[in-house]
Amino acid sequence: MRLLSRKATCNTHGQDSSYFLGWQEYEKNPYDEIKNSTGIIQMGLAENQLSFDLLESWLANNPDAAGFKKDGQSIFRELALFQDYHGLPEFKKALVEFMAEIRGNKVSFDQNKIVLTAGATSANETLMFCLAEPGDAFLLPTPYYPGFDRDLKWRTGVEIVPIQCTSSNGFQITAPALEEAFQEAQKRKLRVKGVLVTNPSNPLGTTMARNELNLLLSFVTEKGIHLISDEIYSGTVFSSPGFVSILEVLKDRKCENSQVWNRVHIVYSLSKDLGLPGFRVGAIYSNDDMVVSAATKMSSFGLVSSQTQYLLSALLSDKKFTRNYISENQKRLKQRKKLLVKGLEKAGISCLKSNSGLFCWVNMKHLLSSNTFTEEMELWKKIVHEVKLNISPGSSCHCTEPGWFRVCFANMSEETLNLAIQRLKSFVESMNNQSHHKMLKSSRRKSLTKWVFRLSFDHDHREPEER
Repeated sequence: MRLLSRKATCNTHGQDSSYFLGWQEYEKNPYDEIKNSTGIIQMGLAENQLSFDLLESWLANNPDAAGFKKDGQSIFRELALFQDYHGLPEFKKALVEFMAEIRGNKVSFDQNKIVLTAGATSANETLMFCLAEPGDAFLLPTPYYPGFDRDLKWRTGVEIVPIQCTSSNGFQITAPALEEAFQEAQKRKLRVKGVLVTNPSNPLGTTMARNELNLLLSFVTEKGIHLISDEIYSGTVFSSPGFVSILEVLKDRKCENSQVWNRVHIVYSLSKDLGLPGFRVGAIYSNDDMVVSAATKMSSFGLVSSQTQYLLSALLSDKKFTRNYISENQKRLKQRKKLLVKGLEKAGISCLKSNSGLFCWVNMKHLLSSNTFTEEMELWKKIVHEVKLNISPGSSCHCTEPGWFRVCFANMSEETLNLAIQRLKSFVESMNNQSHHKMLKSSRRKSLTKWVFRLSFDHDHREPEER
């Protein structure tokens, strides 16, 4: 008799991806400026630690919120008791207002259409349970966040079919790529239930252009399927072009009374924009009442604590704070990204032009000895074990082209980032020297071969000696 379930014993979680394996290597030998200065620097984790001082300053100036008090009186007991899974109304109101503020108040959100979840991971999985059956498929543009192989597929049984995007147009989605992915799913006898995109993109660090969003809406309308827009990086857009939410495009197209209005769903979180992944605050926004109802019931399995909701409702309701935080955080992200790009340029490494996110999409194709994913993995292993940097290889993001890597820049101090850049620069110089040495040896070998051949030729064809 089988003692454990198939789910417990299967190997479809994705934990064996190089994305997660890099984390494991880091955890064995983590860099610390004082305790372990030769350890591995974590550049594979998209965390935003650049504006913690702003959050800490607010907490210091608002002791009642941090101490679970209201008007000077403790509300600890009230927060400690069981709470309804619909969430605290004050928090939902503050959250939808913050979401609107990030989008320049071009769109507004109804707090009755939002479902709170324990992070975006839970939000995306819950949507899969609501929209698809095991064996159904969602189309995702490549490259995509490696964790989606776990979040969307592992427990739900949903399949992912890639929309193949390439560097030739900056990895933008095209109509032919969408149709090819749809046809591929049909060949595999998979029923396509929708398209899921991250906007801004993880791992590209780019925002989707309005024409791409219009293309997606036209496609899902034509096919009669869903569209999920994961917008957890919407507050990290630090330069033009600005962020355009899918909700803004829906309203511009006056889709309110059309069927597609109920088939577009947004995922949001405070993990990236506020840098609070440990607080586990995510959300689903949908115009479909049945999706909201079902997702709310499912949220029982991953609630946001009442204490967290109370604290963050006070913080997000402080409009002076949120306005300053959004602006200052974006400035810091822009400056940090500039530091990484300039440092990589000095090492002879280029990046995809980006305007958002906590990472850069880095092109190291020229460091591969051959244009294969096997060579990409060999290079990645050297960078992790010899250079002592954990970065994410493009193959873990299902990129179609070898040699791309995601490199995070917001989860460390400026001094640590400079050290990481220096390590990589030294590695590239070492590789270039080895390559130059090999070329010299090869050139000398060819010259020696020519010289020996010439000597032999002259000997065989010299004039016969007089006797």
